[in-house]
Amino acid sequence: MILAIDVGNTNIVLGGVENGKDIFSVRLASDRAKTADQYALDIQGILNMHHVELSDIEGGIISSVVPYLQTVIPQAVKILTGIDIMVVGPGIKTGLDIKTDNPRAVGSDLIVGAVAAREKYSLPIAIVDMGTATTVSVIDESGAYRGGMIIPGMWTSVNALSASAAQLPNIDLTGSAKVLGTNTVDCMRSGALIGCASMLDGIIDRVEEELGTSVTAVLTGGVSPLVAPYCKRTFHLEPDILIRGLELLYEKNR
Repeated sequence: MILAIDVGNTNIVLGGVENGKDIFSVRLASDRAKTADQYALDIQGILNMHHVELSDIEGGIISSVVPYLQTVIPQAVKILTGIDIMVVGPGIKTGLDIKTDNPRAVGSDLIVGAVAAREKYSLPIAIVDMGTATTVSVIDESGAYRGGMIIPGMWTSVNALSASAAQLPNIDLTGSAKVLGTNTVDCMRSGALIGCASMLDGIIDRVEEELGTSVTAVLTGGVSPLVAPYCKRTFHLEPDILIRGLELLYEKNR
């Protein structure tokens, strides 16, 4: 089994993968205050919860958009297992032709998502990853990574709105939404969920206009299941596609 670890600004997704099968997948809060020893305890607890022995772990790989945790979490895995895990970054083999101004500056999470989506879906592909930021990555008909977008994430926008407007409360987005809200909370929920879904529908339309062809649209990230039901476009919902991408990169570079 390998440990596949995707570190975002808000959450860490930790997965155990064996022979292409997900053994477990859990989410932790990204905490920049924790030490390697504390993360080692967290990981040990997760392994115990899923009845995984340390001797079952043969390797691991991490993708991180938080530089501090890119160092600390591999240290934590080393403390537990004695294994030096792979780090997704410059020099790792991806198989992607990255046609951006500076290929080395493309976020590791975007690369991992592109690798996983290209392996599973027909080209061209647009991958939307909804986290602290909502990112869009586009792979063209030749399989090349063409670029994308970075958009304020849904929760980032909602929290900023509540913090900046004195009469707007913090809200829960897990309830259903309708286009026309009849109270403040419903109006905010409608704006967040239906507004975000409408934005994603429109972005995919414009990606197709720019490429001159239809695309396979893939939706991932922690809040993606909340938004997917309100999209009019067909999105393939893949909340943990990055775990699959990390496994593919591990096999390519082992």
